[in-house]
Amino acid sequence: MAGSDDVSVFFVGNATTVIRYGGFTVLTDPNFLHRGQRAYLGYGLSSRRRTDPAIEIGELPALDAVVLSHMHGDHWDRVARRGLDKDLPVITTPQAARRLRRQGFGQARGLETWRQHELRRGERTLTVTSLPGRHAPGPARLLLPPVMGSMLEFARWGRVELRLCISGDTLMGRELAGIPRRFPEVDLAILHLGGTRILGMTVTMDGAQGADWLHLIGPRAAIPVHYDDYEAFASPIEDFRNHVEIVGMSERVHYLERGETFHLPVWRAQRGERLTAGGSSTAPEHGGPQD
Repeated sequence: MAGSDDVSVFFVGNATTVIRYGGFTVLTDPNFLHRGQRAYLGYGLSSRRRTDPAIEIGELPALDAVVLSHMHGDHWDRVARRGLDKDLPVITTPQAARRLRRQGFGQARGLETWRQHELRRGERTLTVTSLPGRHAPGPARLLLPPVMGSMLEFARWGRVELRLCISGDTLMGRELAGIPRRFPEVDLAILHLGGTRILGMTVTMDGAQGADWLHLIGPRAAIPVHYDDYEAFASPIEDFRNHVEIVGMSERVHYLERGETFHLPVWRAQRGERLTAGGSSTAPEHGGPQD
């Protein structure tokens, strides 16, 4: 081994994180509404925010891209629409990309399931692969915007150093079984929970489904998000804790407060070797993202 670097995940709130590794800085699902403000979900529906984000949008570091699960007001809000650089690449679903381009985000890139988009910095690359997702049960999924998960693969000289999986706002379904077949080794996962209730339906994973997703993907470490920021969330994080204990994966899960950063060492091998993230002995640290 030649040494190690850390991947860091700074938790802003809801599903919003700042991910840094290998010279890349990625923002996920930008939601900067404040406590008491409403996120709009379509069909005249909205949900009131219970919390404040850890930082304001103007405090973000320089970004290379945004990865967006789907177009809902708790993932892409009016603050993001006004405050983010219109030239910033936004990697998302085709439907969301069309809406974003109408909003002036000309670099929005829509990916069909399993399609990829690559960002490059010298000898380093970040490849984002769109993963399957299901935002509602059965035919009701046609009422909600299409959703995707994302696999972020950070590589140097073509060799993957880190795989980071983001669930997106999905329910468990048979289509998700293709993820571990294509990506049998995942270093870090960020999973969206909350058991969100809309129109009488559960449309995001509750604690039991979250544990099932974790068992399916099998990451070395995991961070739950998207579980207590909005009134629409019906499954508290304690449900997830209990079910994760049942499946025997508690030691892999790291719980962050808004404003905390999780660090995971990524061992850099010689060229040609498989690279991997370290174990789960790292701990969250307080403090916002720094330039």
